[in-house]
Amino acid sequence: MAGSIDRVTEAAAAAGLQIEIVRMGASTRTAEEAAAQCGCTVAQIVKSLIFQGESSGKLYLFLVSGPNQLDLAKAAALVSESLKRADPRHIRDETGFAIGGVSPIGHLKDIPAFADESLLSFDTVWAAAGAHDAVFAAEPKALLAAARAKAANLAV
Repeated sequence: MAGSIDRVTEAAAAAGLQIEIVRMGASTRTAEEAAAQCGCTVAQIVKSLIFQGESSGKLYLFLVSGPNQLDLAKAAALVSESLKRADPRHIRDETGFAIGGVSPIGHLKDIPAFADESLLSFDTVWAAAGAHDAVFAAEPKALLAAARAKAANLAV
């Protein structure tokens, strides 16, 4: 997993995003676990959700606020194709991250990214940093810029 965390650190530096990756020592796989570990609200947790285009097979990254659910119809409209859950092996092959540690940045391959606009209402948000217990805090606009994510109304 150290390689995954290193990729996040390198991607942040390349994007001019100053972060400090924290290993919590306990799982941050769910938004609730992450919020408890980070000492923030669940809404400040950035969930990195990967879906696959049904016709293209292409992966898409959706950054969603912790308590929110991704509206698949809105997401499909943004990417111009129907979406389905991506296979965990495919996600790992394309991003380099296992489910539960998928970071918004540092993927092995470029993946189109979109972000829940509600994340922009916070001073700080927390995101996965490449391992089940690794996170980092960032200013939302800076994180979206580093992830090359387009803000949109994604929530149900």
